[in-house]
Amino acid sequence: MAAPAVLSHAAPAKAGPQDGAGAFATGRYRNLFAEAGHSPKEIQAKIDAAYAQLFHGDPSNQSVVFAAGSNANGPLMYLTDWGNHDVRTEGMSYGMMIAVQLDKKRDFDALWNWAKTYMYISDPKHPSYGYFSWSCKTDGSPNDETPAPDGEEYFAMSLLFAGNRWPGGHGIYDYHAEAERLLTAMRHRAVMTGATRFGVRAIGPEMNEENAMILFVPGITPHPFTDPSYHLPAFYELWVRWGPVEDRAFWERAAEASRRFFVRAANPQTGLTPDYANFDGTPHVTRFSQSGEFAYDAWRTASNWSVDWSWWHKAPAEQELSDHIQKFFASQGVDECAPLYTLDGKEVDPVPGQVHHQHRAGLLGVNTVAGLAATDQARARLFTDALWNIPIPTGEGRYYDGMLYLMSLMHVSGEFRIWSPK
Repeated sequence: MAAPAVLSHAAPAKAGPQDGAGAFATGRYRNLFAEAGHSPKEIQAKIDAAYAQLFHGDPSNQSVVFAAGSNANGPLMYLTDWGNHDVRTEGMSYGMMIAVQLDKKRDFDALWNWAKTYMYISDPKHPSYGYFSWSCKTDGSPNDETPAPDGEEYFAMSLLFAGNRWPGGHGIYDYHAEAERLLTAMRHRAVMTGATRFGVRAIGPEMNEENAMILFVPGITPHPFTDPSYHLPAFYELWVRWGPVEDRAFWERAAEASRRFFVRAANPQTGLTPDYANFDGTPHVTRFSQSGEFAYDAWRTASNWSVDWSWWHKAPAEQELSDHIQKFFASQGVDECAPLYTLDGKEVDPVPGQVHHQHRAGLLGVNTVAGLAATDQARARLFTDALWNIPIPTGEGRYYDGMLYLMSLMHVSGEFRIWSPK
Protein backbone atom coordinates (compact mmCIF):
# COMPACT_ATOMS: atom_id res chain seq x y z
CA MET A 1 0.00 0.00 0.00
CA ALA A 2 1.23 3.43 -0.85
CA ALA A 3 1.50 6.16 1.73
CA PRO A 4 -2.07 7.03 2.71
CA ALA A 5 -3.58 10.08 1.12
CA VAL A 6 -4.81 12.92 3.28
CA LEU A 7 -8.51 12.41 3.92
CA SER A 8 -10.74 15.44 3.57
CA HIS A 9 -12.86 16.64 6.45
CA ALA A 10 -14.82 19.74 7.20
CA ALA A 11 -12.85 22.42 9.02
CA PRO A 12 -14.09 22.93 12.58
CA ALA A 13 -15.75 26.20 13.52
CA LYS A 14 -13.52 28.77 15.17
CA ALA A 15 -14.96 27.99 18.59
CA GLY A 16 -15.15 24.26 17.92
CA PRO A 17 -13.05 21.36 19.15
CA GLN A 18 -9.31 21.17 18.63
CA ASP A 19 -8.15 18.51 16.18
CA GLY A 20 -4.97 17.43 17.92
CA ALA A 21 -1.96 16.24 15.89
CA GLY A 22 -2.98 12.69 15.02
CA ALA A 23 -4.33 11.08 11.87
CA PHE A 24 -7.53 13.13 11.83
CA ALA A 25 -5.50 16.31 11.39
CA THR A 26 -2.69 14.91 9.24
CA GLY A 27 -4.36 12.13 7.22
CA ARG A 28 -1.32 9.96 7.93
CA TYR A 29 -1.67 6.54 9.56
CA ARG A 30 1.26 4.50 10.81
CA ASN A 31 1.83 1.14 9.16
CA LEU A 32 3.71 -1.03 11.65
CA PHE A 33 3.95 -3.87 9.13
CA ALA A 34 5.62 -1.58 6.59
CA GLU A 35 7.96 -0.31 9.30
CA ALA A 36 8.89 -3.97 9.88
CA GLY A 37 9.87 -4.36 6.23
CA HIS A 38 6.80 -5.90 4.61
CA SER A 39 5.78 -4.73 1.16
CA PRO A 40 2.44 -3.09 0.32
CA LYS A 41 1.47 -6.14 -1.76
CA GLU A 42 2.23 -8.54 1.10
CA ILE A 43 0.28 -6.46 3.61
CA GLN A 44 -2.77 -6.12 1.38
CA ALA A 45 -2.71 -9.85 0.67
CA LYS A 46 -2.71 -10.63 4.39
CA ILE A 47 -5.76 -8.43 5.04
CA ASP A 48 -7.58 -9.76 1.98
CA ALA A 49 -6.94 -13.37 3.01
CA ALA A 50 -8.26 -12.78 6.52
CA TYR A 51 -11.41 -11.10 5.20
CA ALA A 52 -12.00 -13.80 2.60
CA GLN A 53 -11.63 -16.59 5.16
CA LEU A 54 -13.64 -15.06 8.01
CA PHE A 55 -16.43 -13.62 5.84
CA HIS A 56 -16.59 -16.05 2.92
CA GLY A 57 -14.53 -19.10 3.85
CA ASP A 58 -15.43 -22.72 4.62
CA PRO A 59 -18.65 -22.50 6.67
CA SER A 60 -17.73 -25.51 8.79
CA ASN A 61 -14.41 -24.23 10.10
CA GLN A 62 -13.51 -20.76 8.80
CA SER A 63 -16.35 -18.32 8.14
CA VAL A 64 -18.39 -16.54 10.80
CA VAL A 65 -20.65 -14.80 8.25
CA PHE A 66 -23.63 -16.54 6.63
CA ALA A 67 -26.14 -15.55 3.98
CA ALA A 68 -29.77 -15.60 5.18
CA GLY A 69 -31.90 -14.97 2.10
CA SER A 70 -33.34 -11.57 1.32
CA ASN A 71 -36.29 -9.27 2.01
CA ALA A 72 -37.70 -6.07 0.50
CA ASN A 73 -34.52 -4.21 1.52
CA GLY A 74 -32.19 -6.66 -0.20
CA PRO A 75 -29.82 -9.48 0.87
CA LEU A 76 -29.50 -10.53 4.52
CA MET A 77 -26.40 -11.82 6.30
CA TYR A 78 -25.56 -12.49 9.92
CA LEU A 79 -22.24 -12.81 11.74
CA THR A 80 -22.35 -15.47 14.42
CA ASP A 81 -20.51 -16.30 17.60
CA TRP A 82 -19.82 -19.85 16.48
CA GLY A 83 -18.90 -21.13 19.93
CA ASN A 84 -22.11 -19.83 21.55
CA HIS A 85 -24.39 -20.31 18.53
CA ASP A 86 -25.86 -16.82 18.60
CA VAL A 87 -25.72 -13.49 16.79
CA ARG A 88 -24.55 -10.53 18.87
CA THR A 89 -24.68 -6.79 18.27
CA GLU A 90 -20.98 -6.76 19.15
CA GLY A 91 -20.18 -9.04 16.22
CA MET A 92 -22.66 -7.56 13.76
CA SER A 93 -21.33 -4.05 14.38
CA TYR A 94 -17.73 -5.26 14.15
CA GLY A 95 -18.59 -6.90 10.84
CA MET A 96 -20.12 -3.67 9.55
CA MET A 97 -17.08 -1.67 10.65
CA ILE A 98 -14.72 -4.07 8.89
CA ALA A 99 -16.87 -3.98 5.74
CA VAL A 100 -17.02 -0.18 5.50
CA GLN A 101 -13.29 0.12 6.14
CA LEU A 102 -12.52 -2.37 3.35
CA ASP A 103 -15.12 -0.95 0.92
CA LYS A 104 -17.35 -4.06 1.00
CA LYS A 105 -20.69 -2.29 0.58
CA ARG A 106 -22.74 -5.35 -0.31
CA ASP A 107 -21.65 -7.17 2.84
CA PHE A 108 -22.16 -4.04 4.95
CA ASP A 109 -25.72 -3.57 3.69
CA ALA A 110 -26.62 -7.23 4.16
CA LEU A 111 -25.39 -7.23 7.76
CA TRP A 112 -27.19 -3.96 8.53
CA ASN A 113 -30.38 -5.28 6.92
CA TRP A 114 -30.29 -8.37 9.19
CA ALA A 115 -29.63 -6.23 12.27
CA LYS A 116 -32.50 -3.87 11.48
CA THR A 117 -34.84 -6.73 10.55
CA TYR A 118 -34.26 -9.01 13.53
CA MET A 119 -32.38 -7.16 16.29
CA TYR A 120 -33.83 -3.64 16.22
CA ILE A 121 -36.61 -2.87 18.72
CA SER A 122 -39.12 -0.73 16.79
CA ASP A 123 -42.11 -0.96 19.15
CA PRO A 124 -42.37 2.47 20.89
CA LYS A 125 -43.92 0.79 23.94
CA HIS A 126 -41.07 -1.68 24.39
CA PRO A 127 -38.57 -0.77 27.16
CA SER A 128 -35.69 -1.25 24.68
CA TYR A 129 -37.28 0.90 21.97
CA GLY A 130 -34.67 2.45 19.69
CA TYR A 131 -31.98 -0.07 20.66
CA PHE A 132 -31.02 -3.57 19.48
CA SER A 133 -31.44 -6.94 21.20
CA TRP A 134 -27.87 -7.79 22.09
CA SER A 135 -28.22 -11.53 21.36
CA CYS A 136 -30.40 -13.42 18.91
CA LYS A 137 -30.58 -16.95 17.57
CA THR A 138 -29.42 -17.40 14.00
CA ASP A 139 -33.09 -17.54 12.90
CA GLY A 140 -33.50 -14.00 14.23
CA SER A 141 -35.51 -14.78 17.37
CA PRO A 142 -34.15 -13.00 20.46
CA ASN A 143 -32.20 -14.60 23.27
CA ASP A 144 -32.59 -11.31 25.13
CA GLU A 145 -34.42 -8.08 24.37
CA THR A 146 -32.08 -5.66 26.10
CA PRO A 147 -29.13 -3.83 24.50
CA ALA A 148 -25.37 -3.99 25.02
CA PRO A 149 -24.01 -0.46 24.46
CA ASP A 150 -20.79 -1.53 22.74
CA GLY A 151 -22.94 -2.76 19.87
CA GLU A 152 -24.75 0.56 19.57
CA GLU A 153 -21.44 2.43 19.62
CA TYR A 154 -19.98 0.44 16.74
CA PHE A 155 -23.25 0.53 14.81
CA ALA A 156 -23.32 4.33 15.06
CA MET A 157 -19.69 4.81 14.05
CA SER A 158 -19.82 2.36 11.15
CA LEU A 159 -23.03 3.99 9.87
CA LEU A 160 -21.44 7.46 9.94
CA PHE A 161 -18.42 6.16 8.04
CA ALA A 162 -20.76 4.46 5.55
CA GLY A 163 -22.72 7.67 5.03
CA ASN A 164 -19.49 9.52 4.35
CA ARG A 165 -18.01 6.85 2.07
CA TRP A 166 -21.22 5.84 0.25
CA PRO A 167 -23.55 8.87 0.35
CA GLY A 168 -27.03 9.08 -1.13
CA GLY A 169 -28.75 6.07 0.43
CA HIS A 170 -32.45 5.86 1.25
CA GLY A 171 -34.61 4.06 3.80
CA ILE A 172 -32.53 1.94 6.14
CA TYR A 173 -29.55 2.77 3.94
CA ASP A 174 -29.77 6.47 4.77
CA TYR A 175 -26.81 5.79 7.01
CA HIS A 176 -26.46 9.26 8.50
CA ALA A 177 -30.11 9.41 9.55
CA GLU A 178 -29.87 5.95 11.12
CA ALA A 179 -26.70 6.93 13.02
CA GLU A 180 -28.19 10.18 14.31
CA ARG A 181 -31.31 8.42 15.63
CA LEU A 182 -29.13 5.90 17.43
CA LEU A 183 -26.77 8.50 18.90
CA THR A 184 -29.76 10.51 20.14
CA ALA A 185 -31.24 7.43 21.80
CA MET A 186 -27.94 6.55 23.45
CA ARG A 187 -27.95 9.80 25.38
CA HIS A 188 -31.60 10.87 25.60
CA ARG A 189 -33.77 7.76 25.55
CA ALA A 190 -36.38 8.15 28.29
CA VAL A 191 -36.49 5.56 31.05
CA MET A 192 -39.12 2.99 30.11
CA THR A 193 -40.36 0.01 32.11
CA GLY A 194 -42.27 -2.76 30.43
CA ALA A 195 -42.59 -6.38 29.46
CA THR A 196 -40.17 -8.31 27.29
CA ARG A 197 -40.34 -11.99 26.37
CA PHE A 198 -37.97 -12.57 29.25
CA GLY A 199 -39.60 -10.53 31.99
CA VAL A 200 -40.14 -6.90 32.97
CA ARG A 201 -37.20 -4.59 32.27
CA ALA A 202 -36.47 -0.94 33.02
CA ILE A 203 -34.23 0.59 30.32
CA GLY A 204 -32.93 4.13 29.95
CA PRO A 205 -30.03 6.00 28.31
CA GLU A 206 -26.79 4.16 27.50
CA MET A 207 -24.71 7.07 28.74
CA ASN A 208 -24.32 8.14 32.35
CA GLU A 209 -24.96 11.86 32.16
CA GLU A 210 -23.15 12.91 35.34
CA ASN A 211 -19.90 11.16 34.47
CA ALA A 212 -20.26 11.31 30.65
CA MET A 213 -19.45 7.61 30.48
CA ILE A 214 -20.86 4.64 28.64
CA LEU A 215 -22.79 2.18 30.81
CA PHE A 216 -22.29 -1.57 30.79
CA VAL A 217 -26.06 -1.96 30.65
CA PRO A 218 -28.65 0.82 30.33
CA GLY A 219 -30.98 -0.90 32.77
CA ILE A 220 -31.96 1.05 35.86
CA THR A 221 -29.89 -0.33 38.74
CA PRO A 222 -29.01 0.98 42.22
CA HIS A 223 -25.31 1.05 41.33
CA PRO A 224 -24.71 1.74 37.63
CA PHE A 225 -21.25 0.94 36.30
CA THR A 226 -19.20 0.89 33.13
CA ASP A 227 -17.00 -1.42 31.07
CA PRO A 228 -13.52 -0.04 30.28
CA SER A 229 -13.50 -1.71 26.86
CA TYR A 230 -16.67 0.19 25.89
CA HIS A 231 -14.85 3.54 26.16
CA LEU A 232 -14.13 4.81 22.63
CA PRO A 233 -12.85 8.40 22.79
CA ALA A 234 -11.53 8.15 19.21
CA PHE A 235 -15.15 7.71 18.09
CA TYR A 236 -16.56 10.31 20.47
CA GLU A 237 -14.31 12.95 18.91
CA LEU A 238 -15.93 12.25 15.54
CA TRP A 239 -19.41 12.47 17.08
CA VAL A 240 -18.40 15.92 18.35
CA ARG A 241 -17.99 16.89 14.70
CA TRP A 242 -20.63 14.79 12.90
CA GLY A 243 -23.23 13.78 15.48
CA PRO A 244 -26.44 15.60 16.45
CA VAL A 245 -25.56 19.26 16.98
CA GLU A 246 -27.22 19.51 20.38
CA ASP A 247 -25.04 16.70 21.78
CA ARG A 248 -21.63 17.66 20.46
CA ALA A 249 -20.46 19.33 23.69
CA PHE A 250 -21.47 16.20 25.58
CA TRP A 251 -19.39 13.91 23.35
CA GLU A 252 -16.40 16.20 23.78
CA ARG A 253 -16.82 15.85 27.54
CA ALA A 254 -17.17 12.07 27.14
CA ALA A 255 -13.90 11.84 25.18
CA GLU A 256 -11.99 13.66 27.90
CA ALA A 257 -13.70 11.63 30.64
CA SER A 258 -12.68 8.36 28.97
CA ARG A 259 -9.07 9.45 28.66
CA ARG A 260 -8.91 10.23 32.36
CA PHE A 261 -10.76 7.02 33.15
CA PHE A 262 -8.23 4.83 31.29
CA VAL A 263 -5.46 6.06 33.61
CA ARG A 264 -7.54 5.38 36.73
CA ALA A 265 -8.74 1.95 35.59
CA ALA A 266 -5.37 0.55 34.44
CA ASN A 267 -3.00 -1.03 36.92
CA PRO A 268 0.01 1.34 37.12
CA GLN A 269 2.52 -1.50 36.65
CA THR A 270 0.83 -3.93 34.24
CA GLY A 271 -1.57 -1.64 32.37
CA LEU A 272 -4.30 -4.26 32.80
CA THR A 273 -7.89 -3.09 33.25
CA PRO A 274 -10.89 -4.96 34.69
CA ASP A 275 -13.83 -6.23 32.67
CA TYR A 276 -16.25 -4.03 34.68
CA ALA A 277 -15.43 -0.85 36.56
CA ASN A 278 -17.00 1.88 38.63
CA PHE A 279 -16.90 5.40 37.25
CA ASP A 280 -13.83 6.15 39.37
CA GLY A 281 -11.95 3.32 37.65
CA THR A 282 -12.03 0.83 40.53
CA PRO A 283 -13.09 -2.72 39.63
CA HIS A 284 -16.82 -3.44 39.82
CA VAL A 285 -17.35 -6.95 41.10
CA THR A 286 -20.56 -8.80 40.25
CA ARG A 287 -21.75 -12.39 40.42
CA PHE A 288 -19.71 -12.89 37.25
CA SER A 289 -16.50 -14.01 38.92
CA GLN A 290 -14.14 -12.43 36.35
CA SER A 291 -15.79 -9.01 36.39
CA GLY A 292 -13.05 -7.37 38.46
CA GLU A 293 -10.20 -9.02 36.58
CA PHE A 294 -8.54 -8.72 33.19
CA ALA A 295 -10.77 -10.98 31.13
CA TYR A 296 -12.15 -11.21 27.60
CA ASP A 297 -13.90 -7.82 27.42
CA ALA A 298 -10.89 -6.05 28.92
CA TRP A 299 -8.53 -7.17 26.19
CA ARG A 300 -9.95 -4.47 23.92
CA THR A 301 -9.21 -1.53 26.20
CA ALA A 302 -5.57 -1.10 25.18
CA SER A 303 -6.58 -1.02 21.53
CA ASN A 304 -9.15 1.68 22.31
CA TRP A 305 -6.70 4.04 24.00
CA SER A 306 -4.00 3.36 21.39
CA VAL A 307 -6.29 4.15 18.46
CA ASP A 308 -7.34 7.30 20.30
CA TRP A 309 -3.70 8.32 20.48
CA SER A 310 -3.13 7.43 16.81
CA TRP A 311 -6.10 9.47 15.58
CA TRP A 312 -5.95 12.45 17.95
CA HIS A 313 -2.64 12.74 19.91
CA LYS A 314 -4.46 14.44 22.76
CA ALA A 315 -3.56 12.29 25.80
CA PRO A 316 0.15 11.47 26.21
CA ALA A 317 -0.73 9.23 29.17
CA GLU A 318 -2.04 6.73 26.60
CA GLN A 319 1.55 6.19 25.46
CA GLU A 320 2.58 5.27 29.00
CA LEU A 321 -0.36 2.87 29.28
CA SER A 322 0.69 1.13 26.06
CA ASP A 323 4.25 0.83 27.28
CA HIS A 324 3.04 -0.74 30.52
CA ILE A 325 0.78 -3.33 28.89
CA GLN A 326 3.29 -4.31 26.21
CA LYS A 327 6.00 -4.66 28.83
CA PHE A 328 3.74 -6.93 30.87
CA PHE A 329 2.75 -9.18 27.97
CA ALA A 330 6.31 -9.34 26.69
CA SER A 331 7.22 -10.75 30.10
CA GLN A 332 4.47 -13.37 29.76
CA GLY A 333 5.38 -14.42 26.22
CA VAL A 334 4.12 -12.20 23.41
CA ASP A 335 1.98 -14.89 21.75
CA GLU A 336 2.01 -17.55 24.47
CA CYS A 337 0.41 -15.63 27.33
CA ALA A 338 -2.66 -16.69 29.29
CA PRO A 339 -6.04 -15.07 28.50
CA LEU A 340 -7.03 -14.17 32.07
CA TYR A 341 -5.14 -12.25 34.78
CA THR A 342 -5.62 -10.39 38.01
CA LEU A 343 -4.90 -6.71 37.51
CA ASP A 344 -1.48 -7.08 39.15
CA GLY A 345 -0.55 -9.80 36.67
CA LYS A 346 -1.29 -13.18 38.25
CA GLU A 347 -2.72 -15.79 35.89
CA VAL A 348 -6.36 -16.73 36.54
CA ASP A 349 -7.91 -20.11 35.81
CA PRO A 350 -11.14 -20.11 33.77
CA VAL A 351 -14.42 -20.73 35.55
CA PRO A 352 -15.22 -24.48 35.62
CA GLY A 353 -17.59 -25.33 32.79
CA GLN A 354 -16.91 -22.07 30.93
CA VAL A 355 -16.36 -22.38 27.19
CA HIS A 356 -12.68 -21.50 27.04
CA HIS A 357 -10.48 -20.82 24.03
CA GLN A 358 -6.95 -19.52 24.10
CA HIS A 359 -7.80 -16.72 21.66
CA ARG A 360 -4.12 -16.27 20.98
CA ALA A 361 -4.59 -14.25 17.80
CA GLY A 362 -7.24 -11.94 19.27
CA LEU A 363 -5.29 -11.01 22.39
CA LEU A 364 -2.06 -10.75 20.42
CA GLY A 365 -3.82 -8.49 17.92
CA VAL A 366 -5.05 -5.90 20.41
CA ASN A 367 -1.72 -5.94 22.22
CA THR A 368 -0.01 -5.26 18.88
CA VAL A 369 -2.31 -2.28 18.26
CA ALA A 370 -0.88 -0.85 21.47
CA GLY A 371 2.31 -0.35 19.45
CA LEU A 372 0.64 2.60 17.72
CA ALA A 373 1.02 4.51 20.99
CA ALA A 374 3.98 2.77 22.66
CA THR A 375 7.31 4.59 22.93
CA ASP A 376 9.49 1.44 23.13
CA GLN A 377 9.52 0.58 19.43
CA ALA A 378 11.90 -2.36 19.77
CA ARG A 379 9.47 -4.05 22.15
CA ALA A 380 6.50 -3.09 19.99
CA ARG A 381 8.22 -4.79 17.05
CA LEU A 382 8.08 -8.13 18.91
CA PHE A 383 4.29 -7.94 18.84
CA THR A 384 4.18 -6.79 15.22
CA ASP A 385 6.32 -9.72 14.09
CA ALA A 386 4.27 -12.22 16.11
CA LEU A 387 0.97 -10.92 14.69
CA TRP A 388 2.35 -11.17 11.17
CA ASN A 389 3.24 -14.83 11.69
CA ILE A 390 0.19 -16.11 13.57
CA PRO A 391 -2.40 -17.91 11.42
CA ILE A 392 -5.94 -16.69 10.77
CA PRO A 393 -8.22 -18.07 13.51
CA THR A 394 -10.26 -21.17 12.69
CA GLY A 395 -12.45 -23.57 14.60
CA GLU A 396 -14.95 -23.08 17.39
CA GLY A 397 -13.35 -19.95 18.84
CA ARG A 398 -12.93 -18.10 15.56
CA TYR A 399 -15.61 -15.44 16.18
CA TYR A 400 -14.13 -13.20 18.88
CA ASP A 401 -10.59 -14.21 18.04
CA GLY A 402 -11.14 -13.57 14.36
CA MET A 403 -12.84 -10.20 14.68
CA LEU A 404 -10.13 -8.83 16.97
CA TYR A 405 -7.43 -10.34 14.75
CA LEU A 406 -8.79 -8.79 11.54
CA MET A 407 -9.48 -5.36 13.02
CA SER A 408 -6.01 -5.41 14.57
CA LEU A 409 -4.43 -6.20 11.19
CA MET A 410 -6.27 -3.19 9.80
CA HIS A 411 -5.22 -0.86 12.63
CA VAL A 412 -1.59 -1.97 12.55
CA SER A 413 -1.36 -1.53 8.77
CA GLY A 414 -3.01 1.90 8.72
CA GLU A 415 -6.08 0.53 6.92
CA PHE A 416 -8.59 1.27 9.70
CA ARG A 417 -9.23 4.92 8.91
CA ILE A 418 -11.44 7.93 9.51
CA TRP A 419 -13.85 8.22 6.58
CA SER A 420 -14.84 11.86 6.56
CA PRO A 421 -17.54 13.67 4.59
CA LYS A 422 -16.59 14.17 0.95
